[in-house]
Amino acid sequence: MDLRQIEYFVEVAKHLSFTKAAATLHVSQPSISKAIQNFESELGVPLFYRSSKQLELTDAGQAVLVNSMQVLESFQNLRSELTDLMELKKGQIRIGIPPIVGAEFFSKLISYYKELNPYIEILLTEVGTKRIRLEIEAGELDVGLVCSVTSTNESLETIRFLKDPLMLIVHESHPLAAKETIQLSELANETFIIYRKDFILYDRIIEECSKHGFFPTIACETTQKDLFIEMVQAKLGIALLPKKLAEKIPYTSIKCIPFQEEAIYLELGVTWKKNKYLPFAVREFIKLAREFVSQ
Repeated sequence: MDLRQIEYFVEVAKHLSFTKAAATLHVSQPSISKAIQNFESELGVPLFYRSSKQLELTDAGQAVLVNSMQVLESFQNLRSELTDLMELKKGQIRIGIPPIVGAEFFSKLISYYKELNPYIEILLTEVGTKRIRLEIEAGELDVGLVCSVTSTNESLETIRFLKDPLMLIVHESHPLAAKETIQLSELANETFIIYRKDFILYDRIIEECSKHGFFPTIACETTQKDLFIEMVQAKLGIALLPKKLAEKIPYTSIKCIPFQEEAIYLELGVTWKKNKYLPFAVREFIKLAREFVSQ
């Protein structure tokens, strides 16, 4: 048994496809198939059901997958620690960043980090908070910049970056545009431009609307800040945006109205996996994030 067999097995299990695993690993499919066969032979158990159209893990395969991922993570931790001990201060950091708010709120932090650590490669992945947490748990991301500091996942640690209330944005011709403040219940008959379902803010808005006795009519789900603004400008609906974004909208024809009770917030935080060796690149990012929070 060697580490390559374990890597091949984990990749096939992740995709449930020899073809996709081969493409991801940039090796031939026969090489992967042969390695998996040898792995099964050495373990003395089948790891996959191959009779159906969809490849499936056997019970033994599920057990081997859990332990294989721990082996790979331990090996990666060892490599990272040895690199740090050699004081190379190089490497890379994989950061998950949420669309809509990511660049607006975190660009200064990332820019300053790069300035202090010019030899560290930054790999940014733009996905929603739910996906960020899953990918950190799976070891596919090192750090996540998330839109909610509350999580039931006890394997993750999070620090709050800031808390920003959502505001209503409407076209100046809308009947609500004349209001100084608004209550969420007044939006029961409105058409919403809203965040995509895999975003935490989607859940928070739906939850608060439900508390006020209605489910919002949705015209569009998006991850693009500009689309929120353009659709409101085109009088296709109303939207809720974080205050710091809403106040920077360039159109004078769009009105920003605060809620009387600020029940929905954008809670930005930095999250990472607990009980795991953190490479120099990740430790430095977390350290810098803590400094930004304390400012």
